[in-house]
Amino acid sequence: MSTPPPFRRAAVALQVPFHDLDPLEICWHGHYVRYFELARTALLQTFDYDYPQMRASGYAWPVIELFIRYAQPLRYQQQIEVEAALVEWENRLKIAYLIRDIDSGRRLTRGHTVQVAVNMVTKEMCLASPAVLAEKLGVTQ
Repeated sequence: MSTPPPFRRAAVALQVPFHDLDPLEICWHGHYVRYFELARTALLQTFDYDYPQMRASGYAWPVIELFIRYAQPLRYQQQIEVEAALVEWENRLKIAYLIRDIDSGRRLTRGHTVQVAVNMVTKEMCLASPAVLAEKLGVTQ
């Protein structure tokens, strides 16, 4: 399996807002998915294959798997960096995530998502990523 170019990563800086806290005054676990999504969108934009471009290419890419390992809770007003890195692309998109505390660099959370291509006309899942993805990544097959 080919390895994507090492520059296929992106990060976003965020501050944990008050409205994301739960009654224990830590970030509610469900909001981490939104933080991953923000980093994933930034990653997809680095190779011009964000959701509008996916739709225009005729493919939807639903998330079929989500994993999150909560190592440390996120707190109100904490400055965090959420990094997304493309780790697989030939048969699916697998994106790894890392949330770090900006001040200390300490790892707080890690996870990954898996997305598969679905032909928007036939509604069938593709067993291999469509050629448009390789083109966008600048990878020859």
